[in-house]
Amino acid sequence: MTWGTAWRIARRDLSARFRGLRLLLVCLFLGTGALAAIGTLTAAIEQELEANGRQFLGGDLQVELWQRGLADEERAALSQIGTVSSGTRMQAMARAGEQAVPIELKAVDQAYPLYGKLVLADGRIVGPPPADGAWLSQGAADRLGTGIGDTITIGTAPIKVGGIIKDEPDRLGEGFQLGPTIIVAEDLPMRAGLIAPGSMYQSKTRVRFAGSQAPEDVAESLKKRFPTSGFEIDTADRAAPGTDRFVDRMGEFLTLVGLAALVIAGIGIGGGVSSYLDARRQGIATLKIIGATSRDIGKIYALQVFAAALVGSIAGILVGIAIVPLLAGALRGLLPVSTGFIFAPGPLLLALAYGLLVALVFAAPPLMRARRFPAMALMRARVSPLAGDKAALAIVGGGLAAIVALALLTAEQPMLSGGFLAGAAVLLGLLALLGLAIRKLAASFPRARNPILRNALANLHRPGSSTGALVTALGFGLSAFVLLAAVQSAIDGNIAKRVPEKAPDYFVLDIPREQVTEFERLVQQADPNANWRTVPALRGSVLAFGPEDRMTRTADLEELPEGAWALRGERGLTYADEVPPGNTITKGKWWGPFYAGEPQVSIDEDFAEAAGLEIGDMLTFGVLGVEKQARITSFRRIDWESMGFNYVFVLSPNAMQDVPHNLAATIELSKGTPTGPLLQSLVRSFPSASVIEVGGVLGQARTILDQVGLATLAAASVAVFAGLAVLLGAIAAARAARTYDTVVMRVLGADRRQILAMQLIEYGILAAALAIVALAVGSFAAWLVVTRLFEFDWLPDWPQVLAVLGLGLAVVLVFALGASLPLLRAKPAQALRAL
Repeated sequence: MTWGTAWRIARRDLSARFRGLRLLLVCLFLGTGALAAIGTLTAAIEQELEANGRQFLGGDLQVELWQRGLADEERAALSQIGTVSSGTRMQAMARAGEQAVPIELKAVDQAYPLYGKLVLADGRIVGPPPADGAWLSQGAADRLGTGIGDTITIGTAPIKVGGIIKDEPDRLGEGFQLGPTIIVAEDLPMRAGLIAPGSMYQSKTRVRFAGSQAPEDVAESLKKRFPTSGFEIDTADRAAPGTDRFVDRMGEFLTLVGLAALVIAGIGIGGGVSSYLDARRQGIATLKIIGATSRDIGKIYALQVFAAALVGSIAGILVGIAIVPLLAGALRGLLPVSTGFIFAPGPLLLALAYGLLVALVFAAPPLMRARRFPAMALMRARVSPLAGDKAALAIVGGGLAAIVALALLTAEQPMLSGGFLAGAAVLLGLLALLGLAIRKLAASFPRARNPILRNALANLHRPGSSTGALVTALGFGLSAFVLLAAVQSAIDGNIAKRVPEKAPDYFVLDIPREQVTEFERLVQQADPNANWRTVPALRGSVLAFGPEDRMTRTADLEELPEGAWALRGERGLTYADEVPPGNTITKGKWWGPFYAGEPQVSIDEDFAEAAGLEIGDMLTFGVLGVEKQARITSFRRIDWESMGFNYVFVLSPNAMQDVPHNLAATIELSKGTPTGPLLQSLVRSFPSASVIEVGGVLGQARTILDQVGLATLAAASVAVFAGLAVLLGAIAAARAARTYDTVVMRVLGADRRQILAMQLIEYGILAAALAIVALAVGSFAAWLVVTRLFEFDWLPDWPQVLAVLGLGLAVVLVFALGASLPLLRAKPAQALRAL
C-alpha cells in the first residue's frame, strides 16, 4: 500500500472533529502554545536589546565611576576611540514652592545623546537643556505640580522648566531609579552645590566608536590599561545587564514550564492514542483480514495521529503568537518589547518540533502494538490485553534522544535544561515503579470480605488495569499543583522578607560630616522621640581578594563565583567602631574602639563562603582611583530583613577616614508624627542632600516582585492545565474497559451506589499514595526554581502548599466520580453486543 492510498483510508476514517484524538489535540495545543508564546516573547525582547543596544546604553561603550569623573589620561584614552559624551547621575531634591520631591538628576553635556533622539511632549527633538533650564519627566512635573515656564530649585540653583520628556532614548540603560528623572546641563550639579569631595554621585562617560571595533575587546583593553581605576564598563551588546539577566532567567524558567507541559501532555498522548486505537480494534482486525499488512496498518494510523498532532501543534502556535501582544502590553515600560504581532521563525519551529517529537515518542508504543498483532489477538483485546512491543523501544529511544539534543542545543543554560529532562525521566521511572508496586501490593492483600472493597482492590491489579497510566497522570498532575503553590508562596515570602512593612520613614544621603550636629537638631526638633542612625557612606570596588601571597584580581575572572555578587562593580562601603545593629559576629574578632593598627575589614559570611575567603585573607578596594588594602578579621551574619544600613564590607575607621566622604542616615519617626515638616526643613538646611521617602521605594519593589510572582503563576498554570487534561484523558481512556466491567456487575446485581463507592475507593487509594510522592517531587522542583533559577530564599508557606495539594486531591476525586456517571447510564444489552 502506498502512502497516498494509506492517507485516503486514514482521511475517510478520521473524524472531522478528531473524535477520539481530542486529548492529543488538547495536550499538544497547551504545550506548543506555551513554548511558542514564551519563545516568541523572549526572542522579541532579545532582538530589541540587540537592535537598539547602542540607544539603550547611550553609546557603543559606557564607563561608570563613583564619586569622581575621568582623569585627563583616562579621558584622552576614550577620545582616541571615538566621540565622547560625559555626564553625572545622582539623587537630589527638587523644590517648587513648598513642594519638595526626591529626583534622579541627570546632567548631560553638549554631545548628548550619541544615539537615539530625546523627544519632548510637544514634539521637539532636543539635546541637553540650556544652562538655566531643565527637561522634566512627566512624573517629576506631576509630583512638583509644575509646567513649562515654571521655576524649580535643585540644590541652591533655580532653573526653568523648558519641556516635558516624552521619549528618553537611554532610559532602559539607566536602571532602577529612586525618583523621577530631571535632565539638566552638565555643570549644574557643581553650580548647585551638589558635588563636593565625598559627595555620592556617579559619572557616566559614553563613547561612540569612530570605526568598526568589537566593544568587548575595547573594554578588555581599557581594564588592562587602567587596572586600579575602578572602571565599571558596559557595552552595547549588554546595554541593560539587569534586564538581560531577568529575561534569561525568566526565559529559562518559562521554557522549562513549556517542556514540563509537553512531558505531561505526552502521557496523555499515549493514553489517548491507546484509547483511540482500542476503539478501532475491530476496524484494524477487519483491514488485516481483508489483506492489509502490518506496515499498511502502521501507515494508516500513523498518518491519522500525525495529522491530529500537526493540527494541535499549529493551533497552539497560532494562539501563542496571538497572546504575545497581550504579554508585551503588560510588560510595556518594564522590558523593551513591541506590542504588535511578532513572528519569530526560530522559536515557532522549535515549538513545532517539540510537539511532533513528543507525539511520536508517546504514540509509538500503542501504534506498534496495533501494527504487529494478528487479527484474532486484536479481536480479543478487550478481555485479553495486548502485550508490549519491544520494537517500539527503538522509536521511543530515538525520539527521546532527539528531544534531549534539541533541548540542550537551544538552551541558554544546557546544564539546567539537561537536569530538568533527567529529572523528568527519573520521575517517569519512579512513577512507573510506583504503579507496579501498587498493583503488586493490591494483589497481595488478603481477599476482603466486603465485595465493594474487594472489587476496588481488584481494579488496581486485574489484567488490563489502567493503574499505571493513572499513577503517572496523577503523579504529574498533583506534583504540578504542589510546584505552583510552593513557588508562588515562596515568592510571596520573599516579598514579605525583602520588602518589610516596617521600615524607616526616610533615607538621607550626602549629609556633610561637619553638619551632623545640625542634622540631629532638626530631627529632634521635628520629633523628640524619633530614632535615627548615621553612618559613613563611601563607594568602592573589590580589585583583588584572597590570601596575601596569591591574591586573585577580580578583573582576571572570566566569571564570578556563584553567589559572590559583591565582586560585581562598585559597592557601598562604611567603617565603624562597633558591630553594626542587626549584625552578629560568627567567626573572628572585631577590632573595637580607637583601633589604630593594620586596616581590617569584616565581611558577610555568605559572601565569604561564595568567594572562598578565610580569616586572615586580604581584600584590595579601589576607592576614588586609589587602592586601599585591608585584612579580613571577622565574618558577620547580617539581618537583611531590616531596612537599615546593611553593608557587606565594614572596615576599621583607620582604613577609610582619610578618604573624602559624607554621611548617610535613616530616620524613623514615632507613630502619628507628620513627615512633611521634617522633609521641608531638611531640604532647606541641606540643599545638597537627598531625602528619599522609603514608602515609594518599597512600593516599587513590591510591584516588581508581584509581577515576577504573577508571571510564575500564569506560566505554572499551563503545566497544571496540562496535568488536568492528562488526568481526564487517563480516566476517559479507562472508560471503555470499565463499561464492560460495570455492565457485568450490574447484570450480577450491583447498584449505582456500590459502583460509585468502588470508583471512589480505587481513586482514593491512588490519590492518597501519590499525595506523598507529589509533595516531595513538587517541593523539590519548586526549591530548584526558587533558589537556583530566581536566586530567592526558600520561604514556602507550607499550610498553603498542603491546602493546594488537598484541593488537587479533591479535584481528582470529583473528576473520577464525574467520569463514572456515563458508565451508570450504559445499557447492558447494547454494551455486551459491542464486545
